[in-house]
Amino acid sequence: MSDYDEDDLKRRMDGAIESLRKEFAGLRTGRASANLLDPIKVEAYGTPTPINQVGTVSVPEPRMISVQIWDKEMVGAVDKAIRNSQLGLNPVVEGQLLRIPIPPLNEERRAELAKLAGSYAENARVAVRNVRRDGMDGLKKLEKDGTLSEDEHKSFAEDVQKLTNDAIKKIDENLKTKQEEIMQV
Repeated sequence: MSDYDEDDLKRRMDGAIESLRKEFAGLRTGRASANLLDPIKVEAYGTPTPINQVGTVSVPEPRMISVQIWDKEMVGAVDKAIRNSQLGLNPVVEGQLLRIPIPPLNEERRAELAKLAGSYAENARVAVRNVRRDGMDGLKKLEKDGTLSEDEHKSFAEDVQKLTNDAIKKIDENLKTKQEEIMQV
């Protein structure tokens, strides 16, 4: 059954959840974390590149991130990428070193971050639903080709729906945890 692979569907749904976790790691909660800069891409040599591939990211203090840029030509691009991100960070450039103070979160910024977390979760839900649709389309094709009986199609469709429900539940749990973390004062 080349058009239906339950393990592949599960792997792709798990991938959407893992991607969401990485995006959540980039949402700041008032404390410095090297992961905070992970979602930010820098235009490096014509390619969008993660910051940790153009410099060394470290956390010298609880409310400070520093990025030691390896190529001085990249300093401006990294500074611009961080400023243009939705994280509300303003780096201080000292030669090839960027110091990024992490301001305390005010209530308004917490609400914005919680809302941003919600949009990340919705994107993950959409990705999971797209995987579900692919699985269902594969089942329809197999039934139409005569490879799958109507009963088998129904049984497999229930399995796909269960995978989808489990993935959406995990996304919602991750979102709830992240929003609680953001809203803690």
